[in-house]
Amino acid sequence: MKKLTLSLLFTSLIAISLYSQDGVKLAVSMKAPEWTFKDADSKEFTMNSWSGKVLQVNYVDPDEQDMNEGFNEAVKKACDVDKTINRDFFKGFGIVDCKSTWKPDFLIRTIAGNKAKKFNTTILFDYDGTLQKLWGMPKDSYSIAILDKQRVCRALFKGKMTEADYQKTIQLIIELTKE
Repeated sequence: MKKLTLSLLFTSLIAISLYSQDGVKLAVSMKAPEWTFKDADSKEFTMNSWSGKVLQVNYVDPDEQDMNEGFNEAVKKACDVDKTINRDFFKGFGIVDCKSTWKPDFLIRTIAGNKAKKFNTTILFDYDGTLQKLWGMPKDSYSIAILDKQRVCRALFKGKMTEADYQKTIQLIIELTKE
């Protein structure tokens, strides 16, 4: 009986250790683990590239690129038209989940370039599914994380946002930029 108990305990400890090495699963009120990705010009970026800014991180499978377009348009309007979000303290950008798509790199770069121009932003590329492992982001989807200036996750949406979430999230961004 003691051998069985010790074996189960040992197996459980190994399983926990292996799980923790696979990465944390990002959740609201958790500090987001750091990453490094490159843009189309091979320039490296981290979250610290936008130090002192609230971040809207869009993690996007190119096959689902339009899923949360309405929210991004609402944020763009709040920044550029209404001027309720101050771009001095806010940065929204995209990370393309290249691992989840069948599309070739040249097509992904074309799509990303069009989005970057439309939203006047930076697009980074995750070729290995790093944020799937590190943050627990789903494959074949469109996720949005709102991180405060200390990189604590304040909102997380996996999949399509509802229109009711748009204004609540924009208001959260406004409040976070004033902190």
